Amino acid sequence: MFDDLPPDLPSLRVLRIWHAMWLARVDAKIARLREREQQQARATATAADRAPDWLLEYGLNRDARPNAVHTGDCRMAGKRSKPVDADTARHALVGGVTACSFCRPDTELGIID
Repeated sequence: MFDDLPPDLPSLRVLRIWHAMWLARVDAKIARLREREQQQARATATAADRAPDWLLEYGLNRDARPNAVHTGDCRMAGKRSKPVDADTARHALVGGVTACSFCRPDTELGIID
């Protein structure tokens, strides 16, 4: 049936060992890739569960400028809010964007009028 294989037993044993070694390498690579995918999935889930530190809330129109700054866990932030870092939130507050009166991001950022 498999006439292309060597006819002697020692050669067949060498081929079997060689293929077993390659199969072990392939299995090890598969295990490493699965572990990496699981780590990435855990990291993504952790990042998604964590609320951002600061939010900029935008107006209704497409070219809207930010109209409010919120802390990341403020329940008054609307659906048009985007996460930002602390420096961006500070610049927005200093630039005239309104601070949310409920979560008071200006106080937490140390900006006192």
